[in-house]
Amino acid sequence: MSVSRTERLLNLLIALLNTRYGLRRSELREKVYHDTSGNDVAFGRMFERDKNDLRAMGFEVETLTDLGWSEDDPATTRYRIGKESSRLPDVQLGPDEWTVLLLASQLWERAALGTAAQSALRKLQASGRLAEVELPAGVQPRIKPAGQAFDDVVAAMHGRHPVTFTYLAGSTGKEEERSVEPWGLGSRFGQWYLMGYDRGRNAPRHFRLSRFTSAVTTLDREQYVPPANFSIRAELDRLPELPLRTAVVDVRQGRLLALRSRAVEGGRHQVPGRPADGDDRLVVEYRDPEVLAEELASYGPDALAVEPAELAGAVRRRLQAAADFTAAPVPAYAFSDTRPRAARKGTSEDQLKRMLQLVPFLVHNQGLHIQDVAKHFGVTREELEADLRILICSGLPEGYPDDLLDIQWEDDHVFITQDLDLKKPVRFTVAEACALLTGLETLNGLPDLPGGGALESVTLKLLAAAGEEGLRAASIAGPQVAPADAATHATVRQAIGTGAQLRLSYLSPQRDEVTERDVDPLRLYSLDNTWYFEAWCHLVDGLRNFRLDRVQDVRPNGRPATVHGPPDGGVPAKLFTANDDDTTVTVQLTRQGRGLADDYYAERTAELPDGGLVAQIRFGSTAWLPMFVAQHGGSARILAPAGLADAARDWLAASLDRYAG
Repeated sequence: MSVSRTERLLNLLIALLNTRYGLRRSELREKVYHDTSGNDVAFGRMFERDKNDLRAMGFEVETLTDLGWSEDDPATTRYRIGKESSRLPDVQLGPDEWTVLLLASQLWERAALGTAAQSALRKLQASGRLAEVELPAGVQPRIKPAGQAFDDVVAAMHGRHPVTFTYLAGSTGKEEERSVEPWGLGSRFGQWYLMGYDRGRNAPRHFRLSRFTSAVTTLDREQYVPPANFSIRAELDRLPELPLRTAVVDVRQGRLLALRSRAVEGGRHQVPGRPADGDDRLVVEYRDPEVLAEELASYGPDALAVEPAELAGAVRRRLQAAADFTAAPVPAYAFSDTRPRAARKGTSEDQLKRMLQLVPFLVHNQGLHIQDVAKHFGVTREELEADLRILICSGLPEGYPDDLLDIQWEDDHVFITQDLDLKKPVRFTVAEACALLTGLETLNGLPDLPGGGALESVTLKLLAAAGEEGLRAASIAGPQVAPADAATHATVRQAIGTGAQLRLSYLSPQRDEVTERDVDPLRLYSLDNTWYFEAWCHLVDGLRNFRLDRVQDVRPNGRPATVHGPPDGGVPAKLFTANDDDTTVTVQLTRQGRGLADDYYAERTAELPDGGLVAQIRFGSTAWLPMFVAQHGGSARILAPAGLADAARDWLAASLDRYAG
């Protein structure tokens, strides 16, 4: 949308909100659109597009007719927007409820639902001031969506459009084209599942997102109706967990301590032959062959999957896909001169949505400094002033000066004296309701949630406020975020709260060794149910992140933690902290793997025609990058420096040679 279209939509909205009788199309055409072209067909299409855009923002355009007349007669048909039906009801929250809600809104680390959660939170804040609350000391649970496929499926599901994708069938091991009506998306057993109607098989089916082997294509021109009262949580509860199985893996002597720690006795296995010289034969338990195959592929020539054949084939397939991608021609690309911004589309449509949140926020927060307002909405001062300039030129069609929005920002403090009935936030969209309500559901089981019944009470209040959109939140279910090792979690959290230093025994898979170190813990955070803590490590004299499931032993060492100031980076905590001596690596990512650019905080990106991108990422240690390429099985490759690209290529060749032998 152009800026002129943004202004037109805003003026159309104000006109339809401020009429009780309704406005005819001819009146809107003359007073809002100022269209004198005489082309009725072109104007009709433009008007229908604008009505659809307003509906997408939460405003239902009502059609009124005089008694006995048809809606097909533009001369007698009138349009308006009901003031209350489009508004978010008042939601009064106490401090404990705000605390729980803030935790829920921060769960979605990035992706479309992260943006939706922040938008929903701003709508709630727009109708009143945020209570002064303190989040649990240093705790930040987060959900890690399953890449670009997650965003694509969620968008299609909310728009009720079918999708197509290529899928690796677990029963046959073959790639198949699937056409599916997506009903729900949820996480179970550490995997994201799509539940929907498989058009090719004429039956409901479930699909694991990690088995998607192509990008998701949305059939925008088609729609479907999901079954009534569908609940993804109920469907996931019926999914049986994969049986526990064992695999035989040959491992280089003295290598892969993390894998060795999981080895079990393998008396049931009668594997012909012996491991090669310099190898040890291990038996490892697993449930999902694809998950174990991803891990074993990353180990490259240090590990060889011997049995079962299904597992060996999955590892070999990943390695071959990575080798093929590494050997493909390098595409032409050009980096943007600016660093990528946070996940905002930056379109005029987003600008209009933001302005509709801005007016009620200013009504309830008169006199804020313009920089504080810009920070609240996550924009620059220049972008905010552009919003304000459009707003002060908008109002009732052909109205007097008092019929315009009146906003002033003299001395850098913003005041609004005329709001034209935009002082209440727009009702939640489906995505916003899903983001908050799914986040609240996911918090169940998180230790030491504040306020006892705050989680239940705020959920009920949001369900009532969200209405029909809230009921559709049953189409998404997040993973469990409770830590697997509650004792380690509690020890670290207590140390954060009391300011105690910890003595840590830690297994580092990249170094393949266990180290002893003293650390000053700063905060706990999670990606799904994998928990990390950020700490100042005295062994390396710098910030580091530690996975709780790799902690061999942790205990207070009797010394107070050194004060390092608040953690950098705000919310969410970052898995990686850049340093000046890091190596800048140029990585090419497919459309399926482009989410890795966000995971590793790419500094510059270049879009590719096929939906992939080239990213420049800084890495403190580069020795493990061949493992990174092998693990992602054809979704990522290194372009520069040339030495790292060659190392990854050699790693893959050596890995495939083991399977060829």
